[in-house]
Amino acid sequence: MTGANSSEPARHRPASQGVTVLLPVVGLLVAAVCGLLLFGLGTARVGATAVGIGVVAATVPVAVVVATFLWIDRWEPEPAPLLLLTFVWGACVATLTALLINDTAAAVGDLLLGIGRGDKVSAIVSAPFAEEAVKAVPLLLLLWHRSREFDGVVDGIVYAGFSAAGFAFTENIYYFGRAFAEHGFGDATSPGVLAAFILRGVLSPFTHPLFSVLIGIGVGVAAMSRGRTRKVLAPLGGYVLAVGLHSLWNASATLGGGSAFINVYFLVMVPVFLGVAMLVLWQRRREERIIAAALPKMASARWIAQSEVELLASLAGRRRWRRQARRESGRRAARAVAEYQARVTELAFLRRLPAGGSERRARRDELLSRLRAARAEAVRLASEGGTRDG
Repeated sequence: MTGANSSEPARHRPASQGVTVLLPVVGLLVAAVCGLLLFGLGTARVGATAVGIGVVAATVPVAVVVATFLWIDRWEPEPAPLLLLTFVWGACVATLTALLINDTAAAVGDLLLGIGRGDKVSAIVSAPFAEEAVKAVPLLLLLWHRSREFDGVVDGIVYAGFSAAGFAFTENIYYFGRAFAEHGFGDATSPGVLAAFILRGVLSPFTHPLFSVLIGIGVGVAAMSRGRTRKVLAPLGGYVLAVGLHSLWNASATLGGGSAFINVYFLVMVPVFLGVAMLVLWQRRREERIIAAALPKMASARWIAQSEVELLASLAGRRRWRRQARRESGRRAARAVAEYQARVTELAFLRRLPAGGSERRARRDELLSRLRAARAEAVRLASEGGTRDG
């Protein structure tokens, strides 16, 4: 048909595609500029050698943190480009923005309260509010523009964790670099980069992610809610909790002595960390139960094969399937199987989404189309024997 209704989507599709392509490019360019500015500021303050030492030292904890959030995200992995953009945002844009705000707050604090007191104002007041806000930007953009990427609380935790991991990575580079510039590697009388590494990289690598995960939980709850009130209050409540915990942590290190810091670490931070860890484990088990309950119905509807139910019901079964596909047909076939598994999970999670009626049916049809395309690709590669690439 050539009527007005049928031509309307055609007119808007190019613009939509242009925005979809343009936004990531602009985001990467902004992040690159911010990264260059941060590198210039770092070398100006502590020197290029110290920055290099900081990069090496900061890589270890961030690798552990990122690996942990990837492990959390195993049932329905989020798109790698989005995770990368979220990490880069935290490492470059969020860090530079927070640095400018915190430096301004410190300067104002020095003017109003006296020289030397501005840093305390910045650490206890400005830093928690500003840093948690800028780290949360990618989550709010996804919730607003691509809410379908959220299948539950776990997704909010993962995106928040990646943004905070990027932020902590850049921040650690500066702290480790400054410790090296001032005290070298350190010794018994003058703690240097080794002491800073133990404090930030061993004892508290999850500090920034822990704060932001509270916001991620709120965003995940909002994504699963139909009521507008909960959609607003859940992320806001997570932000308030993140700011409060962040401020308490900074105050214990800035105002309190060693005993205050230790008390906050063991009596507050460790219990909160364990509580979030238990929530993550519970959510993962809940996801597994949801998928296990949905698979027989999907097989009855002939969306998947009956023989695939057992393979898809556990992470171990899915891993064996991918390994078999790789062994018999190559990496491309294994990636196609992984894509198919992810589409099955999305379809299984559909019943948890707040949308109903025609919107739910449209989403189901879209997911079914993607599932069938992924399955067809996996079957094609398997039948062709794949392309072995190592």
